[in-house]
Amino acid sequence: MLRIAVQAKGRLFEETMALLEESDIKLSTTKRTLLVQSSNFPIEVLFLRDDDIPQTVATGVADLGIVGENEFMEKEEDAEIVKRLGFSKCRLSLAMPKDIEYPGLSWFEGKKIATSYPVILRNFLKKNSVNAEIHVITGSVEVSPGIGLADAIFDIVSSGSTLVSNRLKEVEVVMKSEALLIGNKNMSEEKKEVLEELLFRMNAVKTAEDKKYVLMNAPKDKLEEIIAVLPGMKSPTVMPLAQEGWCSVHTVLDEKRFWEIIGKLKGLGAEGILVLPIEKMIV
Repeated sequence: MLRIAVQAKGRLFEETMALLEESDIKLSTTKRTLLVQSSNFPIEVLFLRDDDIPQTVATGVADLGIVGENEFMEKEEDAEIVKRLGFSKCRLSLAMPKDIEYPGLSWFEGKKIATSYPVILRNFLKKNSVNAEIHVITGSVEVSPGIGLADAIFDIVSSGSTLVSNRLKEVEVVMKSEALLIGNKNMSEEKKEVLEELLFRMNAVKTAEDKKYVLMNAPKDKLEEIIAVLPGMKSPTVMPLAQEGWCSVHTVLDEKRFWEIIGKLKGLGAEGILVLPIEKMIV
C-alpha cells in the first residue's frame, strides 16, 4: 500500500484531488478524515498541512507527497522530486513600497524584510552578497511595510493583486514554483511498482491537458497541404469518404494554437470540422 501526503485544504488540495480523480483513483470525500484509502487502487491519502509534507515524506511516514515547490525548497528535507505536476503555479518575489524608486538589489542592503520563507530568502541574499535583516512572520506578510514592521517583503505572488492593494510592487522574482510529486528515497521495490502505475496514469492525464481531438472532411487535392499545417503528435489518420474526391482526417491539436490552425484548415477547404475533448492520452 502506497501512502501519499497531500495538503488538507486550499487550491493545491482541490487540484491534487482532481488529478487523482482523473487518474481513476477513487477516494471517499464525504467524510474528512486524516487517512483515506482508495477503493480501487493500492494507495491511501494522508491529509496534512502543506509545510509538514516534506518532512513526512523524508522520514518515511508517507511514501509520496504532493507539495508546492516553495515549501519543498524552504524545508530542505531529504526527499526526491519524482514529477513536476504543472499546476498551482506561483512565484516567490521581493516586493517593496510602490512609491519608492528601485535601483536594484543594492536597495535591500541593511533593510528589514518580512517573510514566511527565511531559508529561501537567506540563500538568495547570500548568493547576491546582500546583507539584510530577515523578519520571520506568519500570516499576512504583505501588510508589514504599511504598519512599519519591515521595509520590504518576500512572499508568494500569483496575480499580484494583493501587492497592489497594499501599495507594493514586485521588483525581484527569486524563484518560480509549481506543485511537485516528491518521494521517499528508500521505497521498497513493491511500492516502486505501484508508483510506476500511478505515474503512468498521471502522465496520461497530464498529456491530454490542453489537447483537442479534431475530425474534418478534406478535399483529396488539398490533402498534402492540410497535413503540412497539422502539428499532430504523429501523422494524422486519413480515411476515404463515400463522396468521391473527399477524405476524413483525424488529428490531435494543442489548444494554444487551435484557432490559428483551424483558420488555415478552413482556408484550404476543410469542412465539417468536429472538435472533441480528450480525457486521457497514452503516448
